[in-house]
Amino acid sequence: MTTIPNTHLLLIEDDHELAHWICDYLAEKSFTVSLCHRGDEAPQQILSLNPDLVILDGMLPGLDGLDVCKQVRPQYPGPILMLTARDEDMDEVLGLEMGADDYLTKPVRARVLLARIRALLRRHSPTNVAQDPAGNTERIEIQGLLVDRSARTVTLQGETIDVSSKEFDLLWLLAKSAGELVTRDFLTQSLRGFEYDGFDRSIDLRISRLRKKLGDNPVAPFRIKTVWGQGYQLVREAW
Repeated sequence: MTTIPNTHLLLIEDDHELAHWICDYLAEKSFTVSLCHRGDEAPQQILSLNPDLVILDGMLPGLDGLDVCKQVRPQYPGPILMLTARDEDMDEVLGLEMGADDYLTKPVRARVLLARIRALLRRHSPTNVAQDPAGNTERIEIQGLLVDRSARTVTLQGETIDVSSKEFDLLWLLAKSAGELVTRDFLTQSLRGFEYDGFDRSIDLRISRLRKKLGDNPVAPFRIKTVWGQGYQLVREAW
Protein backbone atom coordinates (compact mmCIF):
# COMPACT_ATOMS: atom_id res chain seq x y z
CA MET A 1 0.00 0.00 0.00
CA THR A 2 1.34 3.43 -0.94
CA THR A 3 1.08 6.08 1.73
CA ILE A 4 -1.25 8.93 0.81
CA PRO A 5 0.82 12.15 0.61
CA ASN A 6 0.55 14.46 3.64
CA THR A 7 -0.94 11.78 5.90
CA HIS A 8 -0.37 13.35 9.32
CA LEU A 9 0.36 11.24 12.40
CA LEU A 10 0.74 12.43 15.98
CA LEU A 11 3.04 10.32 18.17
CA ILE A 12 2.66 10.74 21.94
CA GLU A 13 5.59 8.94 23.58
CA ASP A 14 7.78 9.94 26.55
CA ASP A 15 10.71 7.67 25.65
CA HIS A 16 12.71 10.14 23.56
CA GLU A 17 14.93 7.54 21.92
CA LEU A 18 12.00 5.35 20.89
CA ALA A 19 9.98 8.37 19.80
CA HIS A 20 12.65 9.66 17.45
CA TRP A 21 13.24 6.17 16.03
CA ILE A 22 9.51 5.83 15.25
CA CYS A 23 9.40 9.34 13.76
CA ASP A 24 12.39 8.66 11.51
CA TYR A 25 10.99 5.32 10.38
CA LEU A 26 7.54 6.69 9.57
CA ALA A 27 9.02 9.72 7.81
CA GLU A 28 10.88 7.29 5.54
CA LYS A 29 7.46 5.81 4.70
CA SER A 30 6.25 9.27 3.59
CA PHE A 31 4.20 10.12 6.69
CA THR A 32 4.26 13.54 8.31
CA VAL A 33 4.80 12.99 12.04
CA SER A 34 4.31 15.41 14.94
CA LEU A 35 5.68 14.52 18.36
CA CYS A 36 4.45 15.07 21.91
CA HIS A 37 6.20 13.77 25.05
CA ARG A 38 3.71 14.50 27.82
CA GLY A 39 0.25 13.17 28.60
CA ASP A 40 -1.02 16.44 30.07
CA GLU A 41 -0.16 18.20 26.80
CA ALA A 42 -1.58 15.47 24.58
CA PRO A 43 -5.32 16.35 24.53
CA GLN A 44 -4.65 19.90 23.37
CA GLN A 45 -2.22 18.64 20.72
CA ILE A 46 -4.67 16.05 19.40
CA LEU A 47 -7.59 18.45 19.17
CA SER A 48 -5.63 21.36 17.71
CA LEU A 49 -3.65 19.35 15.15
CA ASN A 50 -6.51 16.93 14.31
CA PRO A 51 -4.09 14.36 12.82
CA ASP A 52 -5.16 11.49 10.57
CA LEU A 53 -4.06 9.03 13.29
CA VAL A 54 -2.75 9.17 16.86
CA ILE A 55 -0.11 6.78 18.24
CA LEU A 56 -0.56 6.99 22.00
CA ASP A 57 1.71 5.51 24.67
CA GLY A 58 -0.15 4.00 27.60
CA MET A 59 2.14 5.35 30.35
CA LEU A 60 2.92 9.06 30.14
CA PRO A 61 3.99 11.83 32.54
CA GLY A 62 1.28 14.23 33.58
CA LEU A 63 -1.68 12.18 32.36
CA ASP A 64 -2.00 8.46 31.69
CA GLY A 65 -2.56 7.41 28.09
CA LEU A 66 -5.87 5.76 28.98
CA ASP A 67 -7.12 9.06 30.41
CA VAL A 68 -5.90 10.94 27.36
CA CYS A 69 -7.85 8.57 25.15
CA LYS A 70 -10.99 8.88 27.28
CA GLN A 71 -10.75 12.68 27.33
CA VAL A 72 -10.35 13.26 23.58
CA ARG A 73 -12.49 10.47 22.19
CA PRO A 74 -15.78 12.42 22.18
CA GLN A 75 -14.22 15.18 20.02
CA TYR A 76 -11.53 13.40 18.01
CA PRO A 77 -12.96 11.18 15.24
CA GLY A 78 -9.72 9.71 13.93
CA PRO A 79 -8.13 6.35 14.85
CA ILE A 80 -6.06 5.91 18.01
CA LEU A 81 -3.38 3.23 18.20
CA MET A 82 -2.22 2.62 21.76
CA LEU A 83 1.28 1.43 22.68
CA THR A 84 2.11 -0.17 26.01
CA ALA A 85 4.97 -1.94 27.73
CA ARG A 86 2.47 -4.02 29.73
CA ASP A 87 1.33 -7.24 28.08
CA GLU A 88 -1.85 -7.79 30.06
CA ASP A 89 -5.35 -8.52 28.75
CA MET A 90 -6.92 -6.06 31.21
CA ASP A 91 -4.81 -3.20 29.84
CA GLU A 92 -5.95 -4.01 26.32
CA VAL A 93 -9.60 -4.20 27.38
CA LEU A 94 -9.35 -0.87 29.22
CA GLY A 95 -7.70 0.79 26.23
CA LEU A 96 -10.37 -0.37 23.83
CA GLU A 97 -13.14 0.59 26.26
CA MET A 98 -11.68 4.09 26.54
CA GLY A 99 -11.97 4.47 22.78
CA ALA A 100 -8.71 3.16 21.30
CA ASP A 101 -9.05 1.50 17.90
CA ASP A 102 -6.10 -0.88 18.19
CA TYR A 103 -3.44 -1.93 20.67
CA LEU A 104 0.25 -2.75 20.21
CA THR A 105 2.60 -4.09 22.88
CA LYS A 106 6.22 -2.94 23.16
CA PRO A 107 8.87 -3.64 22.03
CA VAL A 108 7.58 -2.10 18.82
CA ARG A 109 8.39 -3.93 15.61
CA ALA A 110 8.63 -1.59 12.65
CA ARG A 111 6.73 -3.66 10.09
CA VAL A 112 3.95 -4.52 12.54
CA LEU A 113 3.56 -0.86 13.51
CA LEU A 114 3.38 0.16 9.85
CA ALA A 115 0.84 -2.54 9.05
CA ARG A 116 -1.40 -1.52 11.98
CA ILE A 117 -1.23 2.15 10.98
CA ARG A 118 -2.13 1.42 7.37
CA ALA A 119 -4.98 -0.89 8.39
CA LEU A 120 -6.45 1.77 10.68
CA LEU A 121 -6.16 4.44 8.00
CA ARG A 122 -7.93 2.16 5.50
CA ARG A 123 -10.73 1.47 7.97
CA HIS A 124 -11.24 5.16 8.65
CA SER A 125 -10.92 6.35 5.06
CA PRO A 126 -14.03 8.21 3.88
CA THR A 127 -16.38 6.70 1.35
CA ASN A 128 -15.45 7.75 -2.18
CA VAL A 129 -18.58 9.04 -3.89
CA ALA A 130 -18.60 10.01 -7.58
CA GLN A 131 -21.27 12.26 -9.05
CA ASP A 132 -22.52 13.03 -12.53
CA PRO A 133 -22.48 16.62 -13.91
CA ALA A 134 -25.96 17.24 -12.44
CA GLY A 135 -24.67 16.39 -8.96
CA ASN A 136 -26.39 13.00 -8.71
CA THR A 137 -24.42 10.25 -7.00
CA GLU A 138 -23.46 7.60 -9.56
CA ARG A 139 -20.71 5.54 -7.90
CA ILE A 140 -19.90 4.66 -4.32
CA GLU A 141 -16.53 3.16 -3.44
CA ILE A 142 -15.89 1.81 0.05
CA GLN A 143 -12.44 0.25 0.27
CA GLY A 144 -12.64 -2.76 -2.09
CA LEU A 145 -16.38 -2.46 -2.75
CA LEU A 146 -17.55 -0.48 -5.79
CA VAL A 147 -21.25 0.08 -6.45
CA ASP A 148 -21.88 1.77 -9.82
CA ARG A 149 -25.43 2.97 -10.29
CA SER A 150 -25.01 4.12 -13.91
CA ALA A 151 -23.79 0.66 -14.96
CA ARG A 152 -25.77 -1.10 -12.20
CA THR A 153 -22.75 -3.22 -11.36
CA VAL A 154 -21.14 -4.36 -8.11
CA THR A 155 -17.42 -5.07 -7.87
CA LEU A 156 -15.63 -6.49 -4.82
CA GLN A 157 -11.82 -6.54 -4.77
CA GLY A 158 -11.83 -6.17 -8.56
CA GLU A 159 -14.23 -9.09 -9.12
CA THR A 160 -17.69 -8.46 -10.55
CA ILE A 161 -20.48 -9.75 -8.30
CA ASP A 162 -23.63 -10.96 -10.04
CA VAL A 163 -26.61 -9.41 -8.24
CA SER A 164 -30.25 -9.11 -9.24
CA SER A 165 -31.87 -5.75 -9.88
CA LYS A 166 -33.66 -5.85 -6.52
CA GLU A 167 -30.48 -6.81 -4.70
CA PHE A 168 -28.63 -3.95 -6.37
CA ASP A 169 -31.27 -1.42 -5.29
CA LEU A 170 -30.99 -2.63 -1.70
CA LEU A 171 -27.19 -2.55 -1.69
CA TRP A 172 -27.21 0.96 -3.17
CA LEU A 173 -29.34 2.29 -0.30
CA LEU A 174 -27.11 0.61 2.29
CA ALA A 175 -23.91 1.88 0.63
CA LYS A 176 -25.23 5.46 0.48
CA SER A 177 -25.57 5.34 4.27
CA ALA A 178 -22.48 3.22 4.99
CA GLY A 179 -21.68 3.11 8.69
CA GLU A 180 -25.19 4.22 9.65
CA LEU A 181 -28.37 2.38 10.57
CA VAL A 182 -30.84 2.00 7.70
CA THR A 183 -34.20 1.07 9.13
CA ARG A 184 -36.36 -1.74 7.81
CA ASP A 185 -39.23 0.78 7.57
CA PHE A 186 -37.18 3.00 5.25
CA LEU A 187 -36.03 0.09 3.10
CA THR A 188 -39.54 -1.32 2.77
CA GLN A 189 -40.98 2.06 1.86
CA SER A 190 -38.20 2.83 -0.63
CA LEU A 191 -38.04 -0.58 -2.29
CA ARG A 192 -41.54 -1.95 -1.90
CA GLY A 193 -43.63 1.23 -1.88
CA PHE A 194 -45.52 0.57 1.33
CA GLU A 195 -44.93 0.79 5.07
CA TYR A 196 -43.39 -2.14 6.89
CA ASP A 197 -46.16 -4.15 8.57
CA GLY A 198 -43.95 -6.26 10.82
CA PHE A 199 -44.49 -9.41 8.77
CA ASP A 200 -43.01 -8.80 5.31
CA ARG A 201 -39.68 -10.66 4.96
CA SER A 202 -38.72 -9.70 1.40
CA ILE A 203 -36.02 -7.26 2.57
CA ASP A 204 -34.57 -9.87 4.93
CA LEU A 205 -34.37 -12.38 2.09
CA ARG A 206 -32.55 -9.90 -0.14
CA ILE A 207 -30.12 -9.17 2.69
CA SER A 208 -29.47 -12.90 3.09
CA ARG A 209 -28.74 -13.31 -0.63
CA LEU A 210 -26.48 -10.24 -0.67
CA ARG A 211 -24.48 -11.52 2.28
CA LYS A 212 -23.87 -14.82 0.52
CA LYS A 213 -22.76 -13.14 -2.70
CA LEU A 214 -20.55 -10.60 -0.91
CA GLY A 215 -18.72 -13.18 1.20
CA ASP A 216 -20.36 -12.21 4.48
CA ASN A 217 -20.75 -14.64 7.36
CA PRO A 218 -24.44 -15.69 7.56
CA VAL A 219 -24.10 -16.72 11.22
CA ALA A 220 -22.11 -13.68 12.43
CA PRO A 221 -22.36 -11.03 9.67
CA PHE A 222 -19.52 -8.51 9.65
CA ARG A 223 -20.18 -6.70 6.36
CA ILE A 224 -23.94 -6.15 6.54
CA LYS A 225 -24.88 -6.21 10.21
CA THR A 226 -28.37 -6.68 11.59
CA VAL A 227 -29.44 -4.08 14.13
CA TRP A 228 -32.07 -6.18 15.88
CA GLY A 229 -35.56 -4.74 15.83
CA GLN A 230 -34.48 -1.78 13.68
CA GLY A 231 -32.74 -2.57 10.41
CA TYR A 232 -29.31 -3.00 8.86
CA GLN A 233 -25.89 -1.35 8.69
CA LEU A 234 -23.28 -1.70 5.97
CA VAL A 235 -19.93 -1.61 7.81
CA ARG A 236 -17.34 0.71 6.22
CA GLU A 237 -14.28 -1.14 7.51
CA ALA A 238 -15.20 -4.64 6.30
CA TRP A 239 -14.46 -4.44 2.55
